[in-house]
Amino acid sequence: MNAKRVFGAAGCLAVLCLAGCLVVGNAAAKEKTTSKEKTTSITVRAGKADSPNYLLARQFSEALVLGGNGAFTLDVKESQGTVQNVIDAPKSSPNTLFIASHSVIRQAQRGAKPFSKNPGYYDIRALFPIPFQTVHWLVRQDSGIKSLADLAGHSFVPGSKGSISERMTAAVLQTLGIEKKVQLLDIDVAGAPAAVMSNKVSGLAVAGTFPVPMVNDIAKATPIRLLGPQPAELAKILAADDNAVEQIIPKGTYPGVDSDVTTLAVPAGVYGSVRMSAETAYALTKAFWSQRAALTKKNPAWRAVDAASVAALGIRLHAGALRYYDEAGIPVPKAMR
Repeated sequence: MNAKRVFGAAGCLAVLCLAGCLVVGNAAAKEKTTSKEKTTSITVRAGKADSPNYLLARQFSEALVLGGNGAFTLDVKESQGTVQNVIDAPKSSPNTLFIASHSVIRQAQRGAKPFSKNPGYYDIRALFPIPFQTVHWLVRQDSGIKSLADLAGHSFVPGSKGSISERMTAAVLQTLGIEKKVQLLDIDVAGAPAAVMSNKVSGLAVAGTFPVPMVNDIAKATPIRLLGPQPAELAKILAADDNAVEQIIPKGTYPGVDSDVTTLAVPAGVYGSVRMSAETAYALTKAFWSQRAALTKKNPAWRAVDAASVAALGIRLHAGALRYYDEAGIPVPKAMR
């Protein structure tokens, strides 16, 4: 065969191979670019870095990344808390999630202090719930206190000023008509467990996602009893305070607590804005519920979140989130549609 033909054929073959490689390479690069474009960046505004809500935000953000199969990247940002999250909501980017309670959002919509009138607050929409801040009324078993009414004549630590536990304790004692008969002590919350364990006070109140480490530590050191309002008392408190909901602390949550305890809790959830696309809200909501079982293995507090918790979000659902709940057959109150 002629040498020129051999080299000519080889040259053509090389050109064809090079062209093929370029086509494949360009296709791969295009696919990589397309994949990158499909990744949606989400900002999550939680609370202070040492707050329970910040920890929960980190946990559900990791779950959303897994549940979304790489469709999302989430950046958890520290914030000053629920009130600041809601204040910032109208000016936040469309792909921003934040933790709040429905009572604070409603307060903002009314323009009540510390909020000023802003129509942007009506653009807030709910996506999914997180563990509620549950009130624990704890007493020593040997205190002789078997109900909240029995606190009369005893010393008790209601929690720090302005806290959920302090506010709920005041509401319960007022409902029972014994607010002047209980010696409420304003002491450092960090020192309250030691005061209970050394029998200097009869008990304390604390709010958090159960199991609360403080309650667990006390229960391991000394036998405790958890108290809760009686049905009639509970009904009065809930009628007077739309911030609270009924919550059950399951038996076995704490050492020595062998029966369910009915108490009060302040709901919390993850919210966004109507500016977020329905597709993104749908995908985020679906990703969360697909990972809910995995979350309970990381933190038992997530066990308290179930389909019934959705109604406690209290604010209209994002259209994308509503689509998911309808598909999943999860009941949604008419007011939230």
